Amino acid sequence: MSIPAEKPEVVQLPAEPPVAPPVNARRAAAQRVREARDRLTSTSGTRPAFDTELLRQYAQTRMSASYVVMLLVVATGVLFGLWIHVVPAAAWTIGMLCIHAAIIRNCARFLGAQPSLAETRKWRTRFVLLDLLYGLCWTAILLHPAGLDIVSNTMMMFLMLLVIAVSSMLAASLPIAALAATAPVTAAIAFNFALSGTYDNYALALLAVAAEGYFALLAHRLHSTTLATLEARAEKDALIGELEQAKAISDEARHRAESANVAKSRFLAQMSHELRTPLNAILGFSEVMKSEIFGPHAVPVYKEYSADIHNSGVHLLNLINEILDLSRIEAGRYELNEEAVSLVHVVADCHHLLKLRATSRGITIHEVFEQGMPRVWADERASRQIVLNLLSNSIKFTPQGGEVWLKVGWTASGGQYLSVKDTGSGIAENEIPIVLASFGQGSNSIKSAEQGAGLGLPIAKSLIDLHGGTFTLKSKLRIGTEVIVTFPPERVMSALAPLAEEVPPLQPETPTTPADDKRRVRNKPIMSAGTGL
Repeated sequence: MSIPAEKPEVVQLPAEPPVAPPVNARRAAAQRVREARDRLTSTSGTRPAFDTELLRQYAQTRMSASYVVMLLVVATGVLFGLWIHVVPAAAWTIGMLCIHAAIIRNCARFLGAQPSLAETRKWRTRFVLLDLLYGLCWTAILLHPAGLDIVSNTMMMFLMLLVIAVSSMLAASLPIAALAATAPVTAAIAFNFALSGTYDNYALALLAVAAEGYFALLAHRLHSTTLATLEARAEKDALIGELEQAKAISDEARHRAESANVAKSRFLAQMSHELRTPLNAILGFSEVMKSEIFGPHAVPVYKEYSADIHNSGVHLLNLINEILDLSRIEAGRYELNEEAVSLVHVVADCHHLLKLRATSRGITIHEVFEQGMPRVWADERASRQIVLNLLSNSIKFTPQGGEVWLKVGWTASGGQYLSVKDTGSGIAENEIPIVLASFGQGSNSIKSAEQGAGLGLPIAKSLIDLHGGTFTLKSKLRIGTEVIVTFPPERVMSALAPLAEEVPPLQPETPTTPADDKRRVRNKPIMSAGTGL
């Protein structure tokens, strides 16, 4: 009996996630769809908005050149009045002026009306019919039996070219209207010349047809240029709209971020009070139990536990203070209490505070201070916090038996600097921006250092930025790290400019007499050295 083969297991491969097209491709596709839709709804193969704008330009051009057309009509009527009968010429002139007035009136009405797709089509048809009537009226005056003489033919040809040129330029925004205004004139003149049967008139007929083609091509070029200008302006308007929309979105995001920042500041302010209140009890009672004030513990391990609780509470309190300081700095609410501060004394005091910790780790701290340095105008608490953060980091990241150098001196521009250099593990170059960010720590530092929150360097950098100074961090792996903090020359007391106004006297001056001057000279002490008198 044969054993049936096992059914093969069908494993369905995971479907690949759809790849979103890039932004530029989506924008181009949307633009192509919009252009296709606009061409289907347009009467000229362009966007409906372009049709309206082209008609608007046509109306504006007609109205701006109305006096030129009137002058041409009157001059032609006078010329033909002298050439042929006066009455037909006068009747033609009046009729031509009426047609021109109707065109100008319709152009003014179109410019004053609200644009819409249906109305645009009606106005387009109306303008084409008016231009056709305009061309037929010119045909009526220019059409007469040719071949009378060379002067008449030349005059008729000149007037035809002038009419075609003017009509093509005026109706360039609407090519079909330009064709309606010039084609009847050209066809009638060419047909009239062709009927004469002479070689010269055949040449004039061909010249008339060539002139019509040339001006039609020129009008088409002008229309293409105008359309390209409208498209460029539409793209610019669309880009401006996108920029405004992006700006509105960014403003809204900024407002949300500011609201979140305010909420964060309020939360930290509230939680700092709520956390510090129980911490005071934890630190106080743990200090009492650690010191065995009320008697020794029955179990000695309790003393160690009390010390651990106290140390953890101190660490948590320091962490809360650092977070609050950083939040105040980021919110712009950290106010500097500026006064005359000796940078050398601040660095020496911080060295004295951390000397025991460095000695317990076998680290040697060297002091290199320049003597006779004047005071700087700064916040003493902020300056002390900068030095403590930098020095504690150096002690923390320096191995047993390492060295730390503290330097205070002059900068090349006349300011003062302090430098903290150690022989610790160092920081990789690509991790320097990370350690300067809030809560940022380097990979090598995390492995080899004590526990920390990563707020020491960001707080020190923010505090020196508030003083207008500079913060420079130089580090190499397995060699060491050096942090240089500089105060600008404007904060050095010896570099401060004198007051522009004199200090007012403490007491009002009293008028003196010669007797008072003699008494003041007589009472002047003999030895006044060192008294400033």
